[in-house]
Amino acid sequence: MGRNSVQRLGSVWVQIMHISSGGRRPKKKIYHRVHELDRVMDLKKKPCLILQLKSIIQSQKHQSLLLRDLEKQVGFVHKWNFMAVIEKYPSIFRVNGGNRTPPSVELTEKAKRIADEETEARKQMEPILVENLRKLLMMSVDCRVPLENIEFIESELGLPQDFKETLIPKYPEFFSVKDFNGRAYLQLENWDSSLAVTAREKRFARERVLDSVGHARKARVSKDGNFSGPYAFLMSYPAGFRPNMSYLEEVQRWQKMEFPSPYLNARRFEAADPKARKRVVAVLHELLSLTMEKRMTSAQLDAFHSEFLLPARLLLCLIKHHGIFYITNKGARSTVFLKEAYDGSNLIEKSPLLGFNNKFVALSGRRESTLCNGISSSHIVT
Repeated sequence: MGRNSVQRLGSVWVQIMHISSGGRRPKKKIYHRVHELDRVMDLKKKPCLILQLKSIIQSQKHQSLLLRDLEKQVGFVHKWNFMAVIEKYPSIFRVNGGNRTPPSVELTEKAKRIADEETEARKQMEPILVENLRKLLMMSVDCRVPLENIEFIESELGLPQDFKETLIPKYPEFFSVKDFNGRAYLQLENWDSSLAVTAREKRFARERVLDSVGHARKARVSKDGNFSGPYAFLMSYPAGFRPNMSYLEEVQRWQKMEFPSPYLNARRFEAADPKARKRVVAVLHELLSLTMEKRMTSAQLDAFHSEFLLPARLLLCLIKHHGIFYITNKGARSTVFLKEAYDGSNLIEKSPLLGFNNKFVALSGRRESTLCNGISSSHIVT
């Protein structure tokens, strides 16, 4: 092997080992951008500030926040971003006081009425959250995950901040919190084989693709990487990507390859087995499918490395399967998207909580198709 080098793939930095080429420069690798998914990260900035400020105000004793206390809540630098939001959206935030009374901010009457709908949205979310938490634990090798890892992705799952006190104790037949080697773990108490069905399998069942098991007809090589079969993934290559025929033939062979379910224990399989490597892709696909917006930061995915026996070179695995996943460095952290979940910049399906978030942020005058979650209001998953 030759020297260790760092290559830039679009805006993603990847550590790659180059084979020595006798002084010749290695072939440049290009990571094609998907601008619609990059745009999702830009579109969510202002709406997320609005929702965060709403939560801060609601957490105050009198549902009103003194502006001088805003810095204590969000820090000196971010305070100015929130001040700009307060000034820009008087339809949501109302400033009171002045002269002898310290200025404070509260929600407008219309914003309060819509904010009251969050309770119902949270109620509708509860069975979804319980099922997704069970599925998350069922995929882990020991049916348990460090509680701190769950907290790390609580907003991505849609969990309330107090889920440890309000949700977990409510379902002792499904969950328990146990100590292992000095760390608190969320432990699965009840295995349910009916939940061991992936989002990919559900989609194919809807499309009646699974009926063709063992009876697949010989088809021409697909130019977009898609293949109709029970072990295939939905592919979506960027416009600038022009694969040659040998690449597409390799993709088709991979699409046809059987692989074990993500809900089978990963310790049963040799990591070098091609079927086990394809199973890792299925695990990542299912993990992202359990989140509300079908995306997680690369750090959040990597936090589950031990529990799901993810590959050491996780970033390279995601890049290799760029027809399924997309990595963007837009925003504060690199984020991994499940591409099939999006139509352009719009999330195709949304949970009740995302529906509520859209409705609240719509008070700002922004069209719902360009809100924080990048989703369309016409699709609601319950």
